[in-house]
Parts: sequence; C-alpha cells; structure tokens
Amino acid sequence: MSAEPDGPEDRLRRFATIWSRAVFPVTSTSSTRPEFEERLLPLARLLSEALRARSFDADAGRAAGAALVEAHCTDPEALSRTLDCVDAYLVLYCGGDGDREGLLARSARLQHAMAAGFAQALRERTLAEQEAVARAALEAQGVVAQALHATEARFRAVFEGAAIGIGIADLEGNILQVNGALRRMFGLSEQALRSRKVKEWVHPDDAPQTWRLYDELVSGEREHYHLEKAFYRPDGTVLWTNLTVSLLRDADGDPQYQLALMEDTTERRLLNLRLRYEATHDALTGLPNRAFFFERLEKALGAGEGQRFGLCYLDLDGFKTVNDSLGHAAGDRLLVEVADRLQACATASGEMVARLGGDEFVALTTGPDTERTVDELAARIMNALLAPISVDGRELTVRGSIGVVEGPAGERSAAEVLRSADITMYRAKSAGGNRFELADPEADARAITRHGLTTALPTALDRGEFFIEYQPLVHLGDGSVRGAEALVRWLHPQHGVLSPDRFIPLAEHTGLIVPLGRWVLEQSVRQAREWRDRHGGEALGPLRINVNLSPCQLTHPGLVQDTVEILERSGMTPDALCLEVTESALIGADDDLLKPLRRLAEMGVDIALDDFGTGYSNLANLRRLPVSVLKLDRSFTQSMQRFPADPVDLKIVEGIVSLAHSLDLAVTVEGVETGAQAEQLRILGCDTAQGWYYARPGPPDRLHELALVDATG
Repeated sequence: MSAEPDGPEDRLRRFATIWSRAVFPVTSTSSTRPEFEERLLPLARLLSEALRARSFDADAGRAAGAALVEAHCTDPEALSRTLDCVDAYLVLYCGGDGDREGLLARSARLQHAMAAGFAQALRERTLAEQEAVARAALEAQGVVAQALHATEARFRAVFEGAAIGIGIADLEGNILQVNGALRRMFGLSEQALRSRKVKEWVHPDDAPQTWRLYDELVSGEREHYHLEKAFYRPDGTVLWTNLTVSLLRDADGDPQYQLALMEDTTERRLLNLRLRYEATHDALTGLPNRAFFFERLEKALGAGEGQRFGLCYLDLDGFKTVNDSLGHAAGDRLLVEVADRLQACATASGEMVARLGGDEFVALTTGPDTERTVDELAARIMNALLAPISVDGRELTVRGSIGVVEGPAGERSAAEVLRSADITMYRAKSAGGNRFELADPEADARAITRHGLTTALPTALDRGEFFIEYQPLVHLGDGSVRGAEALVRWLHPQHGVLSPDRFIPLAEHTGLIVPLGRWVLEQSVRQAREWRDRHGGEALGPLRINVNLSPCQLTHPGLVQDTVEILERSGMTPDALCLEVTESALIGADDDLLKPLRRLAEMGVDIALDDFGTGYSNLANLRRLPVSVLKLDRSFTQSMQRFPADPVDLKIVEGIVSLAHSLDLAVTVEGVETGAQAEQLRILGCDTAQGWYYARPGPPDRLHELALVDATG
C-alpha cells in the first residue's frame, strides 16, 4: 500500500487524479487523461478553498460545475461521477484538520451548487445550439415551401445533424418531418411519429397553459413559446423535455408551419429530484429533515381560519449511554428502528414525522380537531417505544420524553412553536422521562426568563449589576450586634432586584458561581474593614462577617488561596470571617472535600453548618466536620412564633443546642420574627439569631446604626 500524500498540494493533486480517472471515460475530448487531469486541477483547488473558507460561497461550486461543461463533460454520467467523487474524497484529501461534520455538510452544499452550475451551463449551451438551429431553420423556410430549392442540402445537414430533437408540423397538427435525435428520444420510427397529431401528445403533468399557448401559436397570435413538457414513450416511461415551439411564416407573412425544438432533460430532472430529496431528508433514517419539517410546519401555521396544529417533540432518554457503551454504529441502528416505528405512528392524513438531528424527532398533525388527535399521536408514540429493540444481540429498552404543543394556526411562528415544544420536552425529562407533557405558557415564560438570566450572568458581574445587603447577627444573651451575614442581590436592568434563589442555581450550573463568590467574599471582607475603621473597631466589638459558600466553590482548588489573599489585602484577621456551608453539601463528604475547610479552620476562620436539620446527616458526623457554628434551620423554630410553642419542637431544639454545646459549637438560629420567639430561643440556650425581628437585610450603613445604638445604650 502506497503512503498517503504528505503536503496539502500532494493531497490536492491526488484528489484531482481520482477525479480525472472517474470522469475521463465519459468525456468527449481530444485530450489525454494526464492533460485532462491538469485541466481539473484548478477546479479541485477552487473546491478545496471553498470547503475550508470562513463562510460558505456557493459561487465556487457553481463555477466548478459550469467549468465541467466548458471542458466537454456534458454527459449526465460525468456529473454523477463528479458528485460521487467529491462526496467520497473532497473532505478526505482537502479537509485538513477541521470539524469533520461541518466539512461534510459544507461538501454536500458544494455538490448541490456544482449540480446547479452544471445544469445552468448545459442549459445555456443547449439554448445557444437551439438558437443556431432555429436561425438555420428559419433561413430554410423557403426550402420547406419549395422542395426543389438549391439550399435544401444545407438545411438537411443541420436538421439531421443537430443534437436536439427537431420536428416540423403543419398548422392542423400533422407531423411532417422529424430528425434522428427526436426519433431516438421517443424510441419511435419516423412513420410512427408522423402517424400521430400534435394534440395527441397529452400528458397528465402538462402545465395548465400548455395547450392554450399552442392554440395561440397555430392561430398566428403568438410567434413562439417555451416550457417544460413530459411525453410518454412506447414502453410507458416518461420523457421530460425543454420544449420550444416557433411559428414559421411564408414569404407573404402568413402562418404556414410549426417548428418544435426538444431538449431531453429526463436525466437532469432525475438528478435534481435526487439532490432535492437528499437536501430535504435525513441520510440515516430517510425521514424528512429539519429544513423540510420547517417548511411543512410554516405551511400548517399559515393555514386558514378554523385550522389547528399539534406537535410532538421527542427526545430519547439515555441515548448517549447507548453510544458510549455500544458505539455509534449501534446507536445509528437504534435510531433507524425508532424512526421506522415513529413513521408507522403517523400515517393519517395531515400527519408527518421528521428527524431534527441526534436523537430528536418531531411528529406533526394538522386539521380542525388536533386537540384530540395530538394526544392520541403522543400516546401512539409512547406505545411504539414500549417493545425492546434488538441491537447486536442485545435487547435495548427505549424510553422517550415528549413535549406536546397544540393550538390554532396563525398565532405563532414556527420558531416559537418549536421552542415551546423543546421547553416542554425538557420539563417531561426533568419529571423523570418516559412521559409526555402538554405545553404551559407560564412554564415556557419561566424557562425563557431563566435562559435570559443565564446568558446575562457573565456580563452582569463585569457591569457591576450585583450588590450586597447585610443582615445583622444578634447575641441572644445581651442583644448586641455581633456581625452580619452578606447576602448578594442582582439589580437586573429589566427584572429589577433579584434574590439569590433566582440566580445562584444558574450561576452554579454555568460555573460563574466561582468568580461571583470570590467577588462577594472580597466585597464583604472589605466592608467589615470599613466598619472597623469608621467606628473604632474596639468600641463596637469584633463584628464578624458571614459569607455563604456554594458546593461548587468547595471543590474549586483556589478557595484557600483566594481567601488568604483577600484577608491579607484587607488587613483583617481570619477570626473576623465565617464561611457558611449548607449541611446538604457536606453529607457524605470525603477527606478531599473537607481538606480546604480544615485548612481555613486551622487558620482561624469560623465554619458554620448552614440549614442544619434539613439534611440526613448523622449527628455523630459533626465531630469529623471542621465546623464551629451550627445554623439551625427556621423550620425548627416556626412553631415558637405561636403561644404556647409545640413542646416537641422545644425538646428537639433543646437537644440540638445541648449536643452542639457539648461539642464546643455555637448555635445560630435563622428566621426569628417575634420577641416571644427570641426569648424562647434565649431560654433554650441558643447563642445568636437573625431575622426580621431584628432587621431585614439592608445596606451596610444600617448595620452601623444598629451596632452604634447597641454600643451606646
């Protein structure tokens, strides 16, 4: 086996060689094959550059197709072989290291452009020949009228030697003469052709204006007309032609004959149909693709009053696992079987199934009663997926999640309908999958808002749209302010002030929580330093700042280093900082996760176990966690807002406080809203509290005021 070419030019040359060997046998040229290869080399370079260009340029493909005609590659087989060669070898030899899927798609578009350029060039060349023949025929009108005229020999040479079919008939439709090309196109003898009148050549696919134009021509109202027309051959096959019919007049200007010029376009039409099919159908499953489905959906949405539509958007659950475990070939066979089952579900009038890509399929139903039929269609699809699919000797269970959208035509665009179906499908998947859900406009709006917030998050931090409010931590024994919890807010340009529960989960999902958390920590520590500097520090006592850490921040390798640098830059000691971690984040935590918290605790930073009591951690595990504070969840103390308090809740809180103190842990309570609640918690031995009873979260100056009031009176 010979080695692959090394450089781009060698690979380009190899592609041109393969191309020339494929096309040369069906090319009418006096050149040798090496000479023909040199002629194809610039076209190969043009295609290679178009394949790897930054943006797609269809002109390159059309130019290459037209150049084939100029190189005498006019046989339809030459185009077919060229497209096969480009499809198989262009990406392989000229694609370089680019994205293979993208290059294959670009190659397919180049093939379509080449076919279009080839067809256009061939058409222009044929029309030029037709015009030359027509001129010769018109010059020979005298020959037809005067059989003994001296120029008859020249006309006969042009007439018989032409590559296109030529026929002459009188104005009554009697066929008088046909040339050899026309006889070969129809597969009939001259006598058989002359035995039929023009109006007998009717075909069901004739354009509506075909015979109206004919009548106008033979009556002298029209000089010529041109259209595409089909004819039946004797064997029942169809001959498609580009037909030009002209009126021939005698020396006095009176209509006398009709002249028909026919170009056989059957092969070109079949090629165009093939290219159209490939452009609108999925190569793997044979189903309509995204582009074709969009056309049908837009047509359904543009239907008249009283018409409705129903759409089922299907995504297979766990399909990635099949690809990862059994390979993509097995995944492809699974998709083909699923496509066959889906197609069997949508056989009624107005129904269709398409593959959007990957493991995503859509089914569409239209008509006046889609409120009922779309539910039935979704149920049929779910039932069709029940039976296991055999792939490589394995029985695979297929599950799917379906989003269903139904409504009247004319109210929404195709993009809006698909977006709603996609959102609904993911809602079905989030609910456990293997089910279908109906679209909910309110749920769609929430999902769109979430998406908008997610995309706006990265720039929001750069634009300074986040700010921090502080809620005081109050000592239950003497009522003094001991510190504050930092609570981040987002001042969104459209939605106003957003609380953390609206954007923190999105920040965690996108990874922005790490830079956002670092910013909150830096701003909060800096604020603690300002409190100390502005109010004398010692007079107010040590005000500690509490900052929340998300699970994503716990696993970030820069957590300890960032915290140390922030404290050093601000000049604050570690004991001025308390980092709050939710109990659920530390359930089952291993030593690697706890290591950064232990390092921070050893430095003097307090670690608080937030939302304590909401998880399922063993109380005995508290001994292995590097925490110094328990923050008791508000669910334990809500009953204390009423009098008398639930005795069971009192016993639970008393037990937790006793256990925490025995482990040298302080206890902070969240959600304190009444004086009676605060007093009861003080009696139970809780150390500090926060809640609306003391103050709502607010700007840093408000904490100064509360602390100063406490210090002075």
